Amino acid sequence: MDLIPQLGLGWLYGWLPLAIFFAVFGLVLWALPKSVVSKLYDQSEWTARQRRITRVGKVFALACTVLLVLSPLQVGSGVFWLGAVVFGLGLVGLVVALLNFARMSPGEPAIRGLYRLSRNPQWVALVLVYLGSCLAVGSWLSVLLLVALSALFHVRILAEERSCIQLYGDAYRRYMKQVPRYFLFF
Repeated sequence: MDLIPQLGLGWLYGWLPLAIFFAVFGLVLWALPKSVVSKLYDQSEWTARQRRITRVGKVFALACTVLLVLSPLQVGSGVFWLGAVVFGLGLVGLVVALLNFARMSPGEPAIRGLYRLSRNPQWVALVLVYLGSCLAVGSWLSVLLLVALSALFHVRILAEERSCIQLYGDAYRRYMKQVPRYFLFF
């Protein structure tokens, strides 16, 4: 892995896995009912600070995305194959988590499917998609950007959980005691 790969644009570059991700993600969102999609992006209960931190996170996400798009895939290397597996797990996990979220009963928190293992499987899966892409291009800088972005995701997740407590009350508090924030830990 290199700190900064040679940047350029070609067929076997980091844009390829990201294009697959955005196509699949877009199709899933398009297929979901509008009410479900609006719940995914609801920030009505967030503080101004949480909104500002989310905007900063978008800058890090854009920087990481641009770096990945312009970085060549390390096709054939061990790090590429590891990245491909992590990317695939993340993509499948994200689709499953979105479908689990869509099947939740109105007025109840999402607690079925992957939500029995993690309170935030969509975010964990998104980090895996990006981590897999970072590994596939062999860039330490993209991994460092992803680490910073993940810390900002954490602030967003805290805001989402606060919103869920306000919406679902004790049912969500019980759920928080039973299910970790990020799968096996936290």
